[in-house]
Amino acid sequence: MRIDYEAIIQGGGMVGLALALTLARAGLPVAVLEAQAPRRWRREDPVDQRVSALSVASERYLDRLGAWDAIRRARACPFHAIHAWDSEGGGSIDFDAHRYGEPHLAHIVENRLTQTTLWQQLSERDNARLIVPGSVQSWTAEAECLRVRLADGSECTTRLLVGADGARSPLRERAGIGHSVRPYGQHGVVGTVWPEHHHGGIARQRFLPTGPLALLPLSDGSCSIVWSCPEAQAAELLELPEARFRERLTQASESVLGPINACGPRAAFPLRRSHARRYIDRRLALVGDAAHTIHPLAGQGVNLGFMDAATLAEEMLAAHERGRDPGGPAVLHRYQRRRLGANHLMQTGMDAFHWLFANDLPPLAALRSAGLNLTDRFTPAKSLFMAHAMGLSGELPELARPHLR
Repeated sequence: MRIDYEAIIQGGGMVGLALALTLARAGLPVAVLEAQAPRRWRREDPVDQRVSALSVASERYLDRLGAWDAIRRARACPFHAIHAWDSEGGGSIDFDAHRYGEPHLAHIVENRLTQTTLWQQLSERDNARLIVPGSVQSWTAEAECLRVRLADGSECTTRLLVGADGARSPLRERAGIGHSVRPYGQHGVVGTVWPEHHHGGIARQRFLPTGPLALLPLSDGSCSIVWSCPEAQAAELLELPEARFRERLTQASESVLGPINACGPRAAFPLRRSHARRYIDRRLALVGDAAHTIHPLAGQGVNLGFMDAATLAEEMLAAHERGRDPGGPAVLHRYQRRRLGANHLMQTGMDAFHWLFANDLPPLAALRSAGLNLTDRFTPAKSLFMAHAMGLSGELPELARPHLR
């Protein structure tokens, strides 16, 4: 029978588009369903409130897709060091890529810039279809495919249906895949601020009893903030007049970059951990936030999603090249085996950090500060942490590994 697509991907965010572009570049017909096209990124626009720290592994993946140069040239800010400190107990730790022969640790990139770059590249491919507005209404399994009914009443067939539709994934719910959700009891307050001093290509994070405050470097010398705090405090921070908010932020950051002289619009979003009980069903796979969400304190959320996309694509393409079913159970079980455990391990580690640092009990303050100071002096441990965060170690999909020279 005629198969319309090798994959239909519900969700046109960064992860879903990366997966679609990977498959399309390899010659497989794909479709992406999204409620609306992303607003076009323009250099003259102010920096978006939502940014991501793209790891070296994610950079490699985007480079293999032909998207990284456009992103980097547009408005991506590399940072070579991280300074994190806990003022309650006096502990601190510093990571510097230069000490390990690397030019940078990661790049801070606006989510919309990454999304629109991938969207544009996908729209230029003849074997890719962007259906906007579009969503899956239902599907039925047939011998070699799924027959999918879209919200507009049309039908098509696909080897694989992919949920890349966010933490509240309708596709996951329709498939009956359960998931655990645990709110952190915090909201992340985000925005762009202009401190008196240039960030110098260093990301900074202070651990407060109510949650971490991160100042992430941007290309014009400003910083994007992620201030994790209880919901009531987040609401208060959003309502403050700008001058008062700048004072509070200067105080919370201990004037590490001097006073905050200006700030852009602020927003807040709830922080919660979620994890699907499984990533697969019959001819269906979950990637990115549809499969898992994580606390933003280490900036690993979208990087985990990109590794999901690269791994699923790798398994599908390997099957396709061998003349096997790219949406069959063998492919999906290999994908789940490679990603579910790795994502769960990262979530568990971030939960432990969150519990340890979002706590004002004096014994814990002393313990975490001692731990920071000890780790800062123990070079092998620092190297291990840095290599894992950058994507220089661990089991990586081929698309995220270093280029062979």
